[in-house]
Amino acid sequence: MSEEYIAYVGTYTRGESKGLYMLNLDPGTGQLSMRDSFMIHNPSYLKLSHDGHFLYTNCDEGVAAFKVAEDGSLTLLGKASVNGLRPSYISVDRKNRFLICGGYHDGKLTALRLNEDGSVGEVTDEIFMKGLGSSGGFHYRSHVNCAVFSPDERYVMAVDLGMDQVKIYEFDHESGKFHLHDILRSELESGPKHMVFSSDGKYAYLTHEYSNTVIKYSYEAKNAQFTQMQSESTLDGYEGTNSTITLKLTDDDHHLFATNSGDNSFAIFNIDEKDQSMKRICVLPVSGEYPRDLAILPGGRRVISVNQEGNSLTSFIVDYEKGYMLMKNKPFDIPSPTCIQYKKL
Repeated sequence: MSEEYIAYVGTYTRGESKGLYMLNLDPGTGQLSMRDSFMIHNPSYLKLSHDGHFLYTNCDEGVAAFKVAEDGSLTLLGKASVNGLRPSYISVDRKNRFLICGGYHDGKLTALRLNEDGSVGEVTDEIFMKGLGSSGGFHYRSHVNCAVFSPDERYVMAVDLGMDQVKIYEFDHESGKFHLHDILRSELESGPKHMVFSSDGKYAYLTHEYSNTVIKYSYEAKNAQFTQMQSESTLDGYEGTNSTITLKLTDDDHHLFATNSGDNSFAIFNIDEKDQSMKRICVLPVSGEYPRDLAILPGGRRVISVNQEGNSLTSFIVDYEKGYMLMKNKPFDIPSPTCIQYKKL
């Protein structure tokens, strides 16, 4: 008998969307089926707590907290304001004491204390980041579209797309306060978007929405120092408008995926175990429009693409040795999906 999993999918609540969806997931086949939904406005980003007992989402009111039952069903614990516009990114620490939010629309970094029951408490710190002005559209105005803890959770990395930099903050786990430590600067108008760390904490990867690149850094934890190792394009001959958005690593750190929204593809990279170099093995279509997020299923050989404008989830088997993806299931229809999280029941 195959193991049971549940997937949570956040959406933009436009048209027929009901907000937050719960799906049955077969990790062996990538097959999805509808289970339930919960009406909440624009839960476009989701984050499970590290122990899987709570699910946190953004929403028009700020953020929302859910208790996750043993069978995967959800109970709303409540909503909380972030004293700003709806955030676009959420992180939670391992001890489930703080929620960190990144605000794309208002350039705001926010920390909120979590209560013992998993609900969201008060704002402990907030920083409205300042840009240089409004010229150049999105450029020179702060857009914090990613805020992640360092592997040891001493720091928070606030990825600012508008200012082309990653602000590195020390984070006090007692007071919940941020203290600026350093700034990692990207190329002008490259648009840094999402950052992930390797499981051993020695390397970091950063997508750039406008330059359509992934940059790999070595990471020195003591002083939160980044040293660039490599930069690679996520495209293969595509010359149209494209946004490189989300990136995910397989659990063994051997493979990296990046979403191309415009080219509507995944770029897949092998990571060499010896010299840690990235090698792009393929850029292949996801059979859906505007892949906003992806999930790598257990074992690393199956992936699900979250296609925001295609109103679908598509699943694939990946052959890393031969460099291709094979679609096995029919697209799963879901309106305006933006984010996916899953857990074993």
